[in-house]
Amino acid sequence: MFDIDFSRLIEQLLYQPDSPMIFSSGIFLFLFLGFTLIYNCLGKADTLRILFVTLFSYYFYYKSSGFFFWLLALVTTSDYFIARAIGGVGKGTLGKTLVVLSLVLDLGLLVFFKYTNFLGETICTLLTNCGVHVPSAISGSYLQSVVWQPRDIFLPVGISFFTFQSLSYTIDVYRGNIKPLNRLLDYAFYVSFFPQLVAGPIVRARDFIPQIRRPLFVSDQMFGTGVFLIIAGLFKKAVISDYISINFVERIFDQPDLYSGLENLLAVYGYTLQIYCDFSGYSDMAIGIALLLGFQFPKNFDSPYKSKSITEFWRRWHISLSSWLKDYLYISLGGNRHGKIRQYFNLLMTMLLGGLWHGASLNFILWGGIHGLLLCLDKIWHTIFPAISPLTYLPSKHNPNPKLSTFNSQLSTLIGGLLTFHLVAALWVLFRAPSFGIAEQVFHQIWFKFEPQIFLQWCTSYKAVAFLMLLGYVLHFTPEFLSDKAKTLVTRSPLVVKALLIVLLVWVVIQIKSSDVQPFIYFQF
Repeated sequence: MFDIDFSRLIEQLLYQPDSPMIFSSGIFLFLFLGFTLIYNCLGKADTLRILFVTLFSYYFYYKSSGFFFWLLALVTTSDYFIARAIGGVGKGTLGKTLVVLSLVLDLGLLVFFKYTNFLGETICTLLTNCGVHVPSAISGSYLQSVVWQPRDIFLPVGISFFTFQSLSYTIDVYRGNIKPLNRLLDYAFYVSFFPQLVAGPIVRARDFIPQIRRPLFVSDQMFGTGVFLIIAGLFKKAVISDYISINFVERIFDQPDLYSGLENLLAVYGYTLQIYCDFSGYSDMAIGIALLLGFQFPKNFDSPYKSKSITEFWRRWHISLSSWLKDYLYISLGGNRHGKIRQYFNLLMTMLLGGLWHGASLNFILWGGIHGLLLCLDKIWHTIFPAISPLTYLPSKHNPNPKLSTFNSQLSTLIGGLLTFHLVAALWVLFRAPSFGIAEQVFHQIWFKFEPQIFLQWCTSYKAVAFLMLLGYVLHFTPEFLSDKAKTLVTRSPLVVKALLIVLLVWVVIQIKSSDVQPFIYFQF
């Protein structure tokens, strides 16, 4: 009755380098349906359920990076036994040595797969600029320049995420924040849990491990919230982010000198929205899927473009990474314990390394360094001009005109918000541009060839892009109480309504889809 092409089916189930499995792909939705059926049947058999999820997670990673899932297994096994050893010896010299061993193994893998070519090119450039000559292996003569031959090294998806997550476990065990696990299976479950495996959030062991052996329970609130987050995340990723990327942003950043400054500026605004919708959309879906499975993740984004300062932005953007860098890098460097100058140095170094974490490129280092400098300037400003006490509507000696004070506060908030947003958006150009040259062209076009008179023509030519950009920003800046009402409405709606919303969204995605499913931006990190 049914003509099934088994060869095509098997091909879809195997690793495809050009089509990694992501939450918005049809193959994932198909597999997840079968996964949930088995998962719920294993609800009371904890060990079998944990083993099943772990195996599915490894398959999920295989669909993303092929046979490089052995890296995930290596990091998991080594850090599990290192943490066990640390738990036995404590904080002495041997304990420190074991932590260093974990750092060397995890960061060594990360450096090899992600930074080999970048470091090779950088070192060769420095040697050449310093006038160092090396003998040629062919002629025996001395070369005037040292040239790096790029290695063909595959970058496994999400390696930065699971190495950082595993590192936090061994460091927390050393610090005495948690006790080492007694089951390798439980630790493998924690590191490989597929909703957050390849693009975060970076989940702390102390938050997640207590949930592993907890009896499976999904309340109506958890289920409804999970569905809402999946719908919201899929809409942000597959509707807004993918569409404006393919149909506008990519065209501008490929050849910015062919477009006016206005179009380049709109592309900057477009990418600013795109990267937020892409990454927060993934995080929403990850958190939503985890809720459907009975696990709770912390929030990873909190309307970051509403920030009134660069410091507030980093408290709202990629919260799991920001807090990780603060707890395991900034504080380890000394934090604010050794005076202001040392604090600013630690902050700058943390953001420089945070930029390098995002990618093996000078663009990313500069992006992180400028953010670090802005964070330092923000702290200096608040040191010189400490924050005024919260606004009061009651007249007082220092506030004789509360209405004027209210206006000034609102004006200050508006100016701070606009300035922060545009600083962040401008720095996204370094993040998005494949080279300094492209970034320079974008800024050059905006500054010298703006041509504002073509705005209406642009709106006519890019109707759908303009509509989705406007919709995306309106939704982002919607007051929180309205967002909470929408979430409550979906959460409390009957199951049939939730199902209809998902079907409707899938239909919309199919209608506007103009190419293959686009990988998430943060897969490259």
